Amino acid sequence: MLCCMPGVAFVPALLVSWSSAAFIISYVIAVLAGHVEPLVPYISDTGTKPPESGVFGFMINISALLAAITMYIRYLLIEKQNESSHFIRSSCNMFTLCVGLMGCTGMGIVATFQELAVPSVHDIGALVAFGSGVVYITLQSIISYKSCPRWNTFFVCHIRMAISVISCIAFIPMIVFASKISMTKIDWTPGEKDYTYHFMSAICEWTVAFGFIFFFLTFIRDFQRFSLRISTEIHED
Repeated sequence: MLCCMPGVAFVPALLVSWSSAAFIISYVIAVLAGHVEPLVPYISDTGTKPPESGVFGFMINISALLAAITMYIRYLLIEKQNESSHFIRSSCNMFTLCVGLMGCTGMGIVATFQELAVPSVHDIGALVAFGSGVVYITLQSIISYKSCPRWNTFFVCHIRMAISVISCIAFIPMIVFASKISMTKIDWTPGEKDYTYHFMSAICEWTVAFGFIFFFLTFIRDFQRFSLRISTEIHED
């Protein structure tokens, strides 16, 4: 089905489906193995112990790669549209891409350095991934408005901005509540110390993560009318 999509729409579609599967599969394995409580664990908690750690690391690294490819194609798409419409500076488009790629790098760090093994590096990666991701989708929402009405409908722009606002609002308490947790652990139970902070922070984390997924879902329609062509030139002496 993905291969039958017009243009390059299969790229964000694959990113959305793969990332959703990564979160859900690692969560199910971790819960069934008794490594985490079913009620809103951190996303990283579901990929800390084997066997789910291997699945989580592999699938999130692939998600980071797919996200980088999607962001680069989005960059090329805006550059092409901008040739005739001139709705944004090319430097702004490049800056947005760089911010997005920083987020992808953060995802790779999160997937590679487990929460309990190297917590400081893991936390830095998570902060970079979520922070850069929120900035990226906000900038993309602004760019979408600037490209209206020729290249986007206001309905799509409103959806993207709504997702960006919700993600931004959730990102702040996610960091605040996480900073109040005094211990690093994954087997949280209701009633223990710092559980409320963990619970609220985890809810915000899942909100931001699926905010990213729903945002990239809105790229599918744009990518349907864009195709990549690779040209080769052979010179004979």
